[in-house]
Amino acid sequence: MKTRASFLTKLTLGLVVAGSLAACNQNKTSDKSTTSAATVAAAGSIVYINQDTLLAKYDYFKDMSKRLDDKNKAAQNDVGVRQQAIQREVVDYQKEQNTMSADQRASTEQRLSREGQDFQSYKQNAGAQLQTEVSAEQNKFFDKVSDFVKQYAKDKGYKLVLTYQKGNATVLYGDPGLDVTADVIKKLNDAYAKEKK
Repeated sequence: MKTRASFLTKLTLGLVVAGSLAACNQNKTSDKSTTSAATVAAAGSIVYINQDTLLAKYDYFKDMSKRLDDKNKAAQNDVGVRQQAIQREVVDYQKEQNTMSADQRASTEQRLSREGQDFQSYKQNAGAQLQTEVSAEQNKFFDKVSDFVKQYAKDKGYKLVLTYQKGNATVLYGDPGLDVTADVIKKLNDAYAKEKK
């Protein structure tokens, strides 16, 4: 379940990034490429960023993913501990029910039923809270990348920044000379390193 949650978190973050970068008309490729001013000028100031590479190499995204993964693990652990405690109480009740009076059994069963309902509510609330935190982190990440790329494009004189992702049929090919991924990642990581200090 942890692997599935982590995969879903990464997939969701990837989709948010894809949408955000597409909304900003951004595109991403590998670090091997270099931007040629002549190629960019000839293409009408259109460049792209490789989204897969950005997600793999942007330190902020790595830290964010780790924070969310840690929160997810902590929430799962907390829910698991509470669930085990209720299960122990049920097992203890089942062992002792034959020695209890009818009133004691009824009272214990009502208490266990309430605890079970409380646990289900807690579990749902914990999941909703985690999802809210994931959403907030995704929005923060989107805004950070979006704001950076807008300024980056303005500074470089680019008219259009596309996003490229393997398996995404929107962009089938981009001249490596139009790939600004390495420069964008370097500048994003530099800015993030300054923020962390």
